[in-house]
Amino acid sequence: MHRQKPYHVSLSLRAAREDPSLLRGFLDQGFAPELGLDPILMDAAPPDWHQGVQAVLAAAGANAALHLPFFDLQPGAADALILRATRERLGRAMGIAKTYRPAHLVGHVAYDRFLYIRSYPAWRERAVETWAEALAQWPDHPPLHLENTFETDPATVAGMALALRRRLPGSAGRIGVCLDVGHWHSFAGGHARRNLEQWLRTLAPTLTHLHLHDNDGSFDQHLGPGMGTIPWPSLFSLLADLRLSPTITFEPHDPDSRARIRPFAAEYLA
Repeated sequence: MHRQKPYHVSLSLRAAREDPSLLRGFLDQGFAPELGLDPILMDAAPPDWHQGVQAVLAAAGANAALHLPFFDLQPGAADALILRATRERLGRAMGIAKTYRPAHLVGHVAYDRFLYIRSYPAWRERAVETWAEALAQWPDHPPLHLENTFETDPATVAGMALALRRRLPGSAGRIGVCLDVGHWHSFAGGHARRNLEQWLRTLAPTLTHLHLHDNDGSFDQHLGPGMGTIPWPSLFSLLADLRLSPTITFEPHDPDSRARIRPFAAEYLA
């Protein structure tokens, strides 16, 4: 019987389709996958393929999570055609997500400060409607965690989650933020700015999930935890001080990096 760990580990559905042994390897290690659903896989795989994957997961007793697509998507686009395409893609993704009965969903905030720094409120209003439209297709949806990527100000990320909670008060308890610590360290300049405490204190009212992987600050390398320069002791000390206990997905991208998950979890999550 599959003995699921108290966290998820990312797995690309497209990679799993190309190499079916990947999913079995995850399950043999006791990992519950956070399945990455990208547009290329969505357009290539028929519904019965997803049903087959879910059957394997269910037979193993694994409760997967699902990462919604984000390639090229702009939930708050000012261009009506881009906005329509984003909403259509996310709507289709929600239909597929139901197949997996996921423990949680992850979506990207995708706020582009270079385009919308002078119009963040209007951008956020459009993005809120995008997510409200997607969630309307699944009224009893699992938790949705909105993830930071290139955002450099945590207030823009927290503000998005808070605005969506206000828009959907019946779902407010199932809407929050996924802090991707690797993205903070690299894309948001956390390696140089050393502003992890600012991020955590700003996100605290909305923080519900973590994506954990490592890098040296130069790029989003998706290394195993402890293989880069992210200050992990500080992260978990601050979480404890703020009395935050978000759920967790590990996101290393190769087998050697994933080998670091077990000792890391034994040290910090025991």
